[in-house]
Amino acid sequence: MVVFVEIDHVDRIFPLPNGGSYVALRNIELKIAQGEFISLIGHSGCGKSTLLNIVAGLDRPTHGGVIVEGRQVSEPGPDRMVVFQNYSLLPWLTVRENIALAVDEVFGNQPKGERRGIVEQHIDLVGLRQAAHKRPGELSGGMKQRVSIARALAIRPKLLLLDEPFGALDALTRGGLQEQLMQICQENHLTCIMVTHDVDEALLLSDRIVMLTNGPSAHIGQVLDIPFERPRSRLEVLNHPNYYALRNEIIYFLNQQKKAKQAKPLEVPAIIARGGLEKINLDIGFVPLTDCAPLVVAQEKGFFAKYGLSAVTLSREPSWKAIFQGIATGRLDAAGVLAGMPLALSLGLGEQAPVPTLSALTLSRNGNAITFSKRLYDEGVCSLAEFKDRITRTPDKVPTLAMVHPSSLHNLTLRYWLASGGIDPDRDVSLTMIPPPQMVANLKAGNIDGYCVGEPWNSRAIQEGLGVALATDLDLFPGHTEKVLAVREAWANQYPQTHLALVKALLEACSYCDDPRNREEIVALLAQEQYIGVDPAYLRPGFIDAYDRGMGESPQFHSRFNQFQVDGANCPDRVEALWILTELARWGIVPFPKNWVALIERIWRTDLFYEAAAALGLPEIEKARAPIYLFDGTVFDPDRPLDYLQSLSIKRPVGVKEIDLDFARS
Repeated sequence: MVVFVEIDHVDRIFPLPNGGSYVALRNIELKIAQGEFISLIGHSGCGKSTLLNIVAGLDRPTHGGVIVEGRQVSEPGPDRMVVFQNYSLLPWLTVRENIALAVDEVFGNQPKGERRGIVEQHIDLVGLRQAAHKRPGELSGGMKQRVSIARALAIRPKLLLLDEPFGALDALTRGGLQEQLMQICQENHLTCIMVTHDVDEALLLSDRIVMLTNGPSAHIGQVLDIPFERPRSRLEVLNHPNYYALRNEIIYFLNQQKKAKQAKPLEVPAIIARGGLEKINLDIGFVPLTDCAPLVVAQEKGFFAKYGLSAVTLSREPSWKAIFQGIATGRLDAAGVLAGMPLALSLGLGEQAPVPTLSALTLSRNGNAITFSKRLYDEGVCSLAEFKDRITRTPDKVPTLAMVHPSSLHNLTLRYWLASGGIDPDRDVSLTMIPPPQMVANLKAGNIDGYCVGEPWNSRAIQEGLGVALATDLDLFPGHTEKVLAVREAWANQYPQTHLALVKALLEACSYCDDPRNREEIVALLAQEQYIGVDPAYLRPGFIDAYDRGMGESPQFHSRFNQFQVDGANCPDRVEALWILTELARWGIVPFPKNWVALIERIWRTDLFYEAAAALGLPEIEKARAPIYLFDGTVFDPDRPLDYLQSLSIKRPVGVKEIDLDFARS
């Protein structure tokens, strides 16, 4: 697609009289091709008209920008014309004179005859020849809107912006104008962006429908591609087999946003604040892995204390199952958890009742590897294809592979990797769950043939001659979310300032961890018995030194093997959260929620991240809302998660159900 209009990470924040601010739009990113018709739809107050005004140059974004045909929009211009709902005609001028006013302003350097010809051409274009001499007071609403459209088209804009242009018209007039607009856009290859509340209008006119979430901090929740061929007729659109399915999808999205808007906030008891914080004694869980570094650094370097959290206890947990239960039962105030765990907690995993859990901070990215036993490697299993061949040749010997928790990226990565090679992870191999610190011992004992885990448990096996790393995150899913900060939703509501302080302390710790000058010191901290308790040599690969896979190759240095803040690592990634959700559903771990947009909004709290980042003066960077291109060539489109699931050849039966978002609001 050749990009004609690019809306690049646009935020719009309005100052309030009390000194505060209102975030109308947050991280709006959209690319539009020439000749494309885009509709913006969402409930009142979601910022549709604000976004349109920014594209028109009538308003300026607080952050980000808009580029039209390679030029940044900084002011209104004749290449962009707006048609408003209220017509905006001068009442003392005739139809002809209202159109001529715009033509004379834009084409004043052209001969009078040519300008007159343009005016007359556009009078005929909208069918107003018989009313050309009349003033607005003598016209019907539909005729006024046609004058407004003719005036916009007469200056030959490259981009037509329509702000509910037919909202005040009766159904018959509206239908006629919609048909006329569709014909004009088709014949003139016009690029259009339209704000509308009318679902049927959007389906008739659009190539794509962009659905915005509720404000404040409204953002793109879903983009729907409209498959109807052009030229279109209303009857053909209504009779298209996909029409009502698409219509229902839009209405479902809007209804979910309406429910979210009407949801009553949780009432929490009044708490006596100490130093501005409601609670200062926190128990925070972690599992001994290299990427627990932000928690350790925040404790050891005084970042918790700096933000008023003067009584933090870091609780070394024996397994991810213990972390899961610690959050669910309230034994732990917070924890650095697996990326999929907030979703699994909120939806309920196995027999566990749903525990609404949120994350406002990504703590780390990358850091994992798939390690196979040295015995298998010596027998010729040096790649996924060779592993598949061995399984085929020896069906009586089912390999056993380990992961750390069903909701982990280790489990999902291992499963995806196996499936990409034609290996069914539930039928061709045996998957078992083992805590990270126990992986090496089980590999050595021959209980397992390989595993997927974070460091230092791959490097330890490699250095002890027990295993080889067939693949790392950087081969498979570079930049993926690995660990996130998780708290129960009720806890965050009860202790909002404490939660904010916790996020700020860990943000600063993440920055400290990604400064290479600090890495030697951090290795020494992590090696202590109360944290990971291993020889520092096991912690160095990938973290400081080049990474040795144990396969006889030259070790490779990767500055992003463990990533804590660089490249905008910390903002919760909603697109990736959705991919994790689809993969959990793919393997039958949780059902796929029909109302996934609202669910992810509730769990992945970018608004709280932005608040903490702004308080620290850090850039509020959110990853682009874009498809994920996977290592095997598969593309995950965040607007079509069910299509993605259906396209996968190896999967379990996928259940789709609506999740009650009032579940356990306690």
